[in-house]
Amino acid sequence: MAASAHPTRQGWVVAASGVVAGLIGRAFGVIELYVIAAAMVVAVLAAWLVVALRRPHVDVRRWIRPAVLTAGETGRVEVVVASTSSLPPPPFELVEPVGTTRTARMAVTRLPRRRTVSAGYRVPTERRGVLVVGPLAAIRSDVLGLAIARRHVAGSEELLVSPRAHLLDIPELGNGVLGRHLLSLAQRLGNGEFHSLRDYVEGDEPRTIHWRASARSEALKVRQHTIEGLRRVVVVLDQHDRPTLPEGQLDDAFERAVEVAASVVHSADRAGLTTRFVTTDGADIRGPDVASQTLHLLARIQPSRGVPIEVERDPGEGLGLVVVVTPEPASAPWQALARVHDPTLTPVGVFTEQLPSRPGPLVVDARSIGRFLADWARLAGTRRGPDRAPASFGTDAETWALAGSRP
Repeated sequence: MAASAHPTRQGWVVAASGVVAGLIGRAFGVIELYVIAAAMVVAVLAAWLVVALRRPHVDVRRWIRPAVLTAGETGRVEVVVASTSSLPPPPFELVEPVGTTRTARMAVTRLPRRRTVSAGYRVPTERRGVLVVGPLAAIRSDVLGLAIARRHVAGSEELLVSPRAHLLDIPELGNGVLGRHLLSLAQRLGNGEFHSLRDYVEGDEPRTIHWRASARSEALKVRQHTIEGLRRVVVVLDQHDRPTLPEGQLDDAFERAVEVAASVVHSADRAGLTTRFVTTDGADIRGPDVASQTLHLLARIQPSRGVPIEVERDPGEGLGLVVVVTPEPASAPWQALARVHDPTLTPVGVFTEQLPSRPGPLVVDARSIGRFLADWARLAGTRRGPDRAPASFGTDAETWALAGSRP
């Protein structure tokens, strides 16, 4: 890439001071000021020639590990510098912007000819989003700091920072509030393989009645099936932005919603359930890579001010959960779920700002991440203590640090 050489701010100050000294010397006839002025101007010119003529000829490659970070995790950027000249290059510095608030500086003081050295720095992340790294510049300056030459040696790259995903317990039949509900639902629906016939009891689905056997008997007979557990999970993220809420409060609520959605999708997929992730802005992710694709989407997702679209009914088979992550019970996706009549699907409302006036047993309080984890553990029938700390992709953020170049 093209390089540019020019005086630094200090160089311009020295050159201007030399000109002023020359003018004063001429006005008052002081020969010593002529000498001082000439020395200042010559020093700046010499420094500019040094950095302009003797520049580092290097080839630089950058690797970012891992390619996708998790909020709170620390990544590492490795830079490999190779000399492309037959002569040893002069000392120089690699400077790279990291986001909008940080700059990484790596000094390369010794680079043998036609050899390589490596340098690196850590990238701590506090929030999810897209972190732009670069462009990377090689900067050569003189010993007095009067002139500088800058050459871009690598372009910019985007580093995705996905939200933290906590490992949640998936409800099992009979355990916890949700597990007992699913067990009762499975017994009524009889969604497993045929096992035997039994007498009809109040609450059984009419479609399970065996009419031929009932005609030969004095009582109605229903098919008894083996009981199947939970097979599928649909996670709906309410992406709609409500301007009625305070701005800062809305940002916190949406970030919690993103973290909750990532946790449920990751946990359901890890448990082997058929998982689907949809948003009110039209995203629909499913398939074997649903967890990784969802994290990629959630790294970039932002609140939408458009009209939320209608979420379609899930056509899957077996018992399923529909987990709606939304700020309040009056939201469009939660109201739309009430119009979906599918006895195999159990709705679970996760509310990040306002709970229903009469919270039901399948309502999760997500007004903080701690409350969400505790409420989800209640649904699943587990206890989350010190030995049940939420598993996540990330660790606590580390202090910003640089690793110097090494041979």
